[in-house]
Amino acid sequence: MYIMEEYDLIIVGGGCAGYPAAVYASRFNLKTLVIAKEKGGLITTTHLVENYPGFVSLSGQELADNLEAHVKANNVPIENDIVKSIEKEGKYFIVKTDLLEKEYKTKTVILATGTKHRHLDAPGEKEFSGKGVSYCATCDGMFFRNKVVGIVGGSDSAAKEAMVLAQNSSKVYMFIRTYLKAEPINADRIRQNPKIEIIEGVQVKEICGDNLVTHVVLDNGKKVDLSGVFIAIGMLPQNDLANSLGVELDKKGEVVIDRLSRTNVEGVFAAGDNTNSEWKQGIVASAEGSVAAYSAYEHIQRNF
Repeated sequence: MYIMEEYDLIIVGGGCAGYPAAVYASRFNLKTLVIAKEKGGLITTTHLVENYPGFVSLSGQELADNLEAHVKANNVPIENDIVKSIEKEGKYFIVKTDLLEKEYKTKTVILATGTKHRHLDAPGEKEFSGKGVSYCATCDGMFFRNKVVGIVGGSDSAAKEAMVLAQNSSKVYMFIRTYLKAEPINADRIRQNPKIEIIEGVQVKEICGDNLVTHVVLDNGKKVDLSGVFIAIGMLPQNDLANSLGVELDKKGEVVIDRLSRTNVEGVFAAGDNTNSEWKQGIVASAEGSVAAYSAYEHIQRNF
């Protein structure tokens, strides 16, 4: 007879929220499993992290590696897999995965599923994806050495992406719908960089090319010749699992949590960028993950 392995806590997601949750769960002596589609999460695509306390400056990959090493030092297993469903069964939850086709039984769940890149939805974006259109300067910037590129977006993340691109490219255009909204320190760096030109009050209407991107057309009718377009217009929460569980989502599709990372579903907690916390930062996600682990522990103490 097949018997599912049982856990106190299963954490879905292995990033700045999921890994700290695992560390704290181990300190509460909870039998814990981390299931991560992408180890480290989106922080691994960040060129430099300079606002995570305790580290003056390091790459996103280095930060993720440090967090993962901390999890492993606490003997918490990490499965590189995709959770395809979570179903409530009495006081327990049944977690099923896609790649390894495993099933687990758990008393509590923490959803630390993070976000994915928002698309521009302009003509040519889909057609030239991987042929000049990208969503990660750290990943693809080196392919545009000594070439002209553009980045769509005016957030702090977009500013950081522009600085990464400027290290390799000959020129970087920033196409911003409204105005530059980067943190003051990064806004100053952008304005002082001779390779970066800020164009505010415009939208990219179309991405054009032959086999590869050759230019973009702006909504003011202007044509800008370039070889690459990087999209940095925000993120979308990955909350399909939360939605299927009946977890409350706000109008942005983010999980609604309280100060203790609790959702409206007993035994389900959430942490990180997929929640409705206003300030999306690695350190905030880490704090929410640790709080979620505490709340999972308290839930188990009360109900099992």
